[in-house]
Amino acid sequence: MKIVITSLFVDDQAKAQSFYHYVLGFEPKQDVPMGQHRWLTFTSPNDPHGVELLLEPNVHPAAKAYQAAIKADGIAAASFEVRDIQAEYERLCKAGVEFTTPPSECGPMTVAVFDDTCGNLIRIAQRH
Repeated sequence: MKIVITSLFVDDQAKAQSFYHYVLGFEPKQDVPMGQHRWLTFTSPNDPHGVELLLEPNVHPAAKAYQAAIKADGIAAASFEVRDIQAEYERLCKAGVEFTTPPSECGPMTVAVFDDTCGNLIRIAQRH
């Protein structure tokens, strides 16, 4: 068994598509119309055949409540590994990304947390 798709609730798929592609640099993989929403996935440019990130609309009331609750509590909805967290932090800050936590040591990792503008906090992490 292996993980092939993981999902992240977003409050606006078009806005999320732009942010995850143009700001974060993920590559579009699938974009399939599904009624008023889409099956919208992305992969890492470093692993185009790897795990896909599904940007799933938060239209179910439980999804909206979950997304709002974990964000209010400061919990990241996803975590992405980076090679150089300081460089990535600076690049994203220049792109207008708002961080709630700047790069900070956390055991064997350095982590930072930002708002994805689509209802989530996202963690980036660099292993030591």
